[in-house]
Amino acid sequence: MAGKTVGAIRRASLVGILIAAGSMTWTLSAQLPEPGAASTAPNPLSDTTIKPGKMILFDLEARFAKDVLEGGGPAFADWFAEDGVALGNGAAPLIGRVAIAKDARWNPKEYQLTWTPTEAVMGPSGDMGYTWGHFEGHGKDANGNPVTTSGRYMTVWRKQPDGTWKVVLDAGGNEPATGGDCCKVQ
Repeated sequence: MAGKTVGAIRRASLVGILIAAGSMTWTLSAQLPEPGAASTAPNPLSDTTIKPGKMILFDLEARFAKDVLEGGGPAFADWFAEDGVALGNGAAPLIGRVAIAKDARWNPKEYQLTWTPTEAVMGPSGDMGYTWGHFEGHGKDANGNPVTTSGRYMTVWRKQPDGTWKVVLDAGGNEPATGGDCCKVQ
């Protein structure tokens, strides 16, 4: 059950994400690498040209991830703006922090959600930006067997009137099937 709850929160098609984020006027600064390919995104810790906006977004992601690892679903929901949206594969959008909190009820002792941002882009006005990267969810199925889900995510951040930052859109998609898992393209 925990895997399905997180799936509803973190899984969506990247096309849907980009459409939902269409009001943002920036473009992704890097292409998503092929599964198994080495990432060509710069390492923010070794990039001497990194801009302050990118560091703000990477810091937000680190704090968000730490809180969720410690507090589970309730901590996840706490990071959303009142009008935030969570998109999930095959599920209706969760609109508003209240709806997200009702769905995000997993216990961190039963399910662990972790993620690492690959890239962060701050908008020109400095009050909105996005991050994207890789996520993993670790839980157990109904029989107690370990289950791992993984994929890519995108989080859109907006600075609030009080100066805090909140998530306004969170979505992700599972990793694509490997060559042996599905169909071959002719």
